[in-house]
Amino acid sequence: QLQLVESGGGLVQPGGSLRLSCAASGFSLDYYSIIWFRQAPGKEREGVSCISRSGSTNYADSVKGRFTLSRDNAKTTAYLQMNSLKFEDAAVYYCGASSVGTIPINGCDVTAGAMDYWGKGTLVTVSS
Repeated sequence: QLQLVESGGGLVQPGGSLRLSCAASGFSLDYYSIIWFRQAPGKEREGVSCISRSGSTNYADSVKGRFTLSRDNAKTTAYLQMNSLKFEDAAVYYCGASSVGTIPINGCDVTAGAMDYWGKGTLVTVSS
């Protein structure tokens, strides 16, 4: 079965860190761009970080300098390192893979329709 599986979410205090993983099952991520989205209750889905097929990365202004996205094609996994977490980072985080292979010039405002694969999400809770 071709799918993406996210992991690594959990409860963290403000200022803490988490590393999310997005693992591909049944296919290789080499060909795809990877986008991490998040959605908090009552808010629209937001593209927070993205990486192109060639390895270029972009970040939403809200996470720039705190989040780092990387990919390990050999392990068919993408990682989102999240540091200095804030209350407003709490959300369900989803990864998507797009065969378009590229990312926007700025930010990660990518339409959901461009995703070939989606994960089911992992919950990040930020609480003191």
